[in-house]
Amino acid sequence: MKTISSTFISILILMTIFALGCENKEDVTSNVASSDAQQGKDKSDSLAPCITDCLMSLPYEDISPEEEAHLVLMREEEILAQEVYEYLSTLYSIPVFNNISKSENVHTLTIKVLLDKYGIDDPAAGHQTGIFQNQELQELYNTLTALGNQSFLDALIVGETIEDLDIYDLEVCLEDVDNIDIELVFNNLCKGSRNHMRAFYGHLSNQGYTYVPQYISQEYYDDIVNSSWEIGNGICMYCAGVGTTEETFHE
Repeated sequence: MKTISSTFISILILMTIFALGCENKEDVTSNVASSDAQQGKDKSDSLAPCITDCLMSLPYEDISPEEEAHLVLMREEEILAQEVYEYLSTLYSIPVFNNISKSENVHTLTIKVLLDKYGIDDPAAGHQTGIFQNQELQELYNTLTALGNQSFLDALIVGETIEDLDIYDLEVCLEDVDNIDIELVFNNLCKGSRNHMRAFYGHLSNQGYTYVPQYISQEYYDDIVNSSWEIGNGICMYCAGVGTTEETFHE
């Protein structure tokens, strides 16, 4: 995980203190980007059976300490994203937060399948909302929920920041991964995060706000938000013989 600098946390805290409209929690009635609707699936405590079946059917390979650490990190990081978005969805009546929180739920449950497959202790065992073993994630959760509480614009910035970090961490993780099942999952999560970034970018643009990435490069950010929504084949289709584990977005 890229170190979350004290300077960045300080900036977020200052934004929390001085943000305009800090009491503004009214319903938001701006137009919803069409991409929001593509996120919508009912939240579930279980995955589509084909995802679990697919990942369990792929070869059980030796797992490196780095791969194990990355799975543990991303399990909690995806929960953080889910719970921040769930919180924001209680403040602002716009579908993007609720819809993407459902997608994050699928992400973290998918990682849980891999933790179970490789016999890795789940850092979220007995998880309570908003409480994380990883203290950097705990600090980030506290800061982002406080910031998102201030205004609708701040909440959108929070969303874009989460996806910025998610993409960065997933791509760093992929540099150490050679197990086919982990590579498949991380690439699919990264694709999902790019789509989430596009969704928040659309809303931020409607607000006249230009987000500056904190983690990925400006060039990569511009490439993502100026490109089309990614559909892809997904995990189930991979095991049905369609698609590959490789990510081709950068090519």
